[in-house]
Amino acid sequence: QVQLVESGGGLVQAGGSLRLSCAASFSSSVMGWFRQAPGKEREFVVAIRLSGERLEYADSVKGRFTISRDNAKNTVYLQMNSLKPEDTAVYYCAAARYYSGSYHLSRAYDYWGQGTQVTVAS
Repeated sequence: QVQLVESGGGLVQAGGSLRLSCAASFSSSVMGWFRQAPGKEREFVVAIRLSGERLEYADSVKGRFTISRDNAKNTVYLQMNSLKPEDTAVYYCAAARYYSGSYHLSRAYDYWGQGTQVTVAS
């Protein structure tokens, strides 16, 4: 059974840090993070290939968020620093069996985690 299990969300003050983790039950070509704030559409944050190549960060998180993966553990991480209230959202991990140039779109991914809430207080 395919599973993506996220952890690490929570409440943090503005300027603080959190690290999200997503453990997969399989090895995937691309793993990505998306987020969805209340009343907004789900948006792409960043993705990473099996090789470790980091794919495009969203402009809103560049310089503050870092994605990494541990292939031995089939786990991807999202280190989030200098958090802002506008980063508040449910963060979703996603996995794609194959690389696609559309990695920034939800339809490029085959499996999704349940989501983890990140709340940044001002």
